[in-house]
Amino acid sequence: MAPAVGSESGRRWWAVALAALVGAGCAPGDERSALSSREILLDPTLPAWSEAAPDTFLARFETSAGDFAIEVVRAWAPVGADRFYNLVRHGYYDDARFHRTVPDFIVQWGLAGDPEVTAAWIGETIRDDDAVLASNVRGTIAFAFTEPHTRTTQVYINLVDNSRLDAQGFPPFGRVVEGMEVVDRIYPGYGESSGGGLRRGDQSAIVAGGNDYLDREFPMLTRLLRATVERGSKE
Repeated sequence: MAPAVGSESGRRWWAVALAALVGAGCAPGDERSALSSREILLDPTLPAWSEAAPDTFLARFETSAGDFAIEVVRAWAPVGADRFYNLVRHGYYDDARFHRTVPDFIVQWGLAGDPEVTAAWIGETIRDDDAVLASNVRGTIAFAFTEPHTRTTQVYINLVDNSRLDAQGFPPFGRVVEGMEVVDRIYPGYGESSGGGLRRGDQSAIVAGGNDYLDREFPMLTRLLRATVERGSKE
């Protein structure tokens, strides 16, 4: 039996397990199939979360409204792209809810359905990218944050031209290349009331209750069924 996740002995155990799997011939791209588990999601300090993203890759999202795909361009925002890549490939976004949709503004998600997983990640911030190289135009995706260097797991897609966000330091790292009509269908009826934004609303009920809370109080929310890295290149 593995030691408790989050303990020092637990981190050592998983590091040894990862090394053993790689030594046995598992390629880095096989980590999710070989090691994916709730325990992995509960420990953001594991080496499995630190892989650099490909220069470009496609992330496909299966939702209750249909499928859409995002092309990530690492050069636009490498710190954000790396975090997103690892969250997608290890299943962090699977079975989540699009908890905030504001018409003529954004669609936002990124709080895990399992509140224990959200609790493990809520303080795992990443530093800001050096510059905003791509603009927040319709279809682009970026991380939400409150203060500098506070990006964690929540992301948003711009539903309209929100280039005014560029000056506020929100750097897009990708764009929707398939299924923008699906993104436009994500349920908007609750507006800010189903979670609000990091800056505008109190998300403590979602953090504490996860999907149980959202499905009970806001049953019409669009569901994010599964997210996968479909293709990529390190060239």
